[in-house]
Amino acid sequence: MEAIITATELADDLTGPNPPVLLDVRWQLTAPGGAAFDGRAEYAAGHLPGAVYVDLDTELAAAPVGRGRHPLPDLAVFGAAMRRAGVSADRPVVVYDGGPGWAAARAWWLLRWTGHPDVRVLDGGLPSWEGALSTDAAEPAEGDFEPASGALELLDADGAAALARTGVLLDARAGERYRGEVEPIDRIGGHIPGAVSAPTTENVGPDGRFRSAGELTDRFKALGASGAAPVGVYCGSGVSAAHEVLALAVAGIPAALYVGSWSEWSADPSRPVAVGSDPQ
Repeated sequence: MEAIITATELADDLTGPNPPVLLDVRWQLTAPGGAAFDGRAEYAAGHLPGAVYVDLDTELAAAPVGRGRHPLPDLAVFGAAMRRAGVSADRPVVVYDGGPGWAAARAWWLLRWTGHPDVRVLDGGLPSWEGALSTDAAEPAEGDFEPASGALELLDADGAAALARTGVLLDARAGERYRGEVEPIDRIGGHIPGAVSAPTTENVGPDGRFRSAGELTDRFKALGASGAAPVGVYCGSGVSAAHEVLALAVAGIPAALYVGSWSEWSADPSRPVAVGSDPQ
């Protein structure tokens, strides 16, 4: 199954016999003290016809209580949100955001992790769509999707630490945060010892679309992630890392996600922290 879909392919699928459910997951990371991004207002101003808005902070994550800024949502809450949006097990799902694709990838990963067999991310997000937009709030028929965790591999802090020694652990954050030069959000800068810097922004081109499968394969191979050894990814809170897991999927490389990520790791003073460009 393909992990991404182009706007042209989506337009064709929407006129087919089993059109996909559309989820609008517009979201942006807000630094402390910054103005909060209102994804629901963005949705109301214009969205793909038939798309349903899904809130990342409340429906794709639980409250941040000691497990990172975006811990896994309660499955009952997530399942109810997906059914409200019309998601069923036998109908494809396409997820999009306003760019750079992080939030859409989080929804993609959660649906795949909980067993949905057919989920894709709109490559390039809403800016890639050339058709008309709607301001009508969609009210789809209730779906029947019942999430069951475990279809994709998940890492906790200890698992991420072990993978950094025995496999390949990729850090999807910006390089300056990995090196510990700046840390605008979490308690301390740096990275998990042994992790390799792999900013997820380098997985896409200037237009916001993913680089080709061949280009991504070459990029990850150069970082040590060829698929020969287990691969894991983390970021700040398990959102942009989901985008890197998606990029790895485009390259044909399975990868585990450390959802707690740096926000969980750095909050624990007993966890070691490495700084600089050297993984160790």
